[in-house]
Amino acid sequence: MKPAQLAALGNGSLNPLLRDIRDTPLLWLLALVPALLVAKALKPEAHAFLFLLSVAAIIPLAALLSHATESVASKTGDAVGGLLNATLGNLTELIIALTALHAGQYVLVKASIAGAIVANTLFMLGVSLLLGGLKHHVQEYNRNTARFQAGLLFLATIALLIPSLEAEGDVAAAGSRFTQVLSLGLSILLIVSYALGMLFSLKTHRELFDSQRHDHDDEAPWPVSLALVTLAGVTVLIALVSEIFVESVQHAAESFGMTPAFVGFVVVALVGAAAEMASAFSAARKNRLDLSVGIALGSASQIALFVAPVLVLLSYVIGPTPLTLQFWPGAIAMMLFASLTAALVTNNGRSTWFVGVLVLDVYLIFALALYLLPPPV
Repeated sequence: MKPAQLAALGNGSLNPLLRDIRDTPLLWLLALVPALLVAKALKPEAHAFLFLLSVAAIIPLAALLSHATESVASKTGDAVGGLLNATLGNLTELIIALTALHAGQYVLVKASIAGAIVANTLFMLGVSLLLGGLKHHVQEYNRNTARFQAGLLFLATIALLIPSLEAEGDVAAAGSRFTQVLSLGLSILLIVSYALGMLFSLKTHRELFDSQRHDHDDEAPWPVSLALVTLAGVTVLIALVSEIFVESVQHAAESFGMTPAFVGFVVVALVGAAAEMASAFSAARKNRLDLSVGIALGSASQIALFVAPVLVLLSYVIGPTPLTLQFWPGAIAMMLFASLTAALVTNNGRSTWFVGVLVLDVYLIFALALYLLPPPV
């Protein structure tokens, strides 16, 4: 950031941030962040309390991150804004997964990966379409963006499906070495595909992903300098809160009678995506459905094509054993059906509130089944 921008922050540019904190009751909950840090220092064994407090502390941080990202998106466009929000939001999920990876909690890691993909594709997209549709009779968005992201997501689902199928087939006798090498090769392929996809959508064919014309509200965005500083600061705070969340989630799960698979697939996924969800829901209410769709499907494809492969590569450095892309059959089926659902409902570039209900119903079916009958992991 340039010195002139930093100087501007000291000369009144902080006023929009302070004014929003003063006028928004939800942001008053930012006081929970220092309260959580103090509680962690004084009562580190109170896992259930720390779990609930960390979940509550992430909510105002997500709202703040949402406002800052929208301010940047107003200058960069919804395509870049959606990518920016997905990237920053996925930092939380990456930190959670890295902590679990280092501890050798691979069930939690894989469940959180699968859960994040499904939650972003179905829950975030479904609620966005529902909230936007309740305020606006019919909403339109660029279906090229949705098709592109759904295509990337379907590619990643196929890549995640292959190790699981092969492990159950004739090559199972080859042992885990085959699955490890296959997962390593697929991880590199997915990362390269994701990089080429970003080059295609943001550089060589950017004109295909221009946002539909929408009526925006009259709320003035923050200065870009303030938004960028806020993004950096809030990301750090979310990382600190997420570390406490990971440390307490397993003990809290036992207290609440939840299995590790359900915790990773539902709880960790929803908490980790809180920042992105706040931005997606807010954008949908403002009739900026391009941004909502970009955040939801962009985040899901980014997790599948970038976060999951990076975790596989990093497991060779920080994990007790190499992580593979072999998931339990139920998770593979849910990710596959989620990608197909997203491709189906976003095919025509128009949406109403009932479309959101249908998408949300699919997610609730998955969550209910997983809660009542945890898959063998």
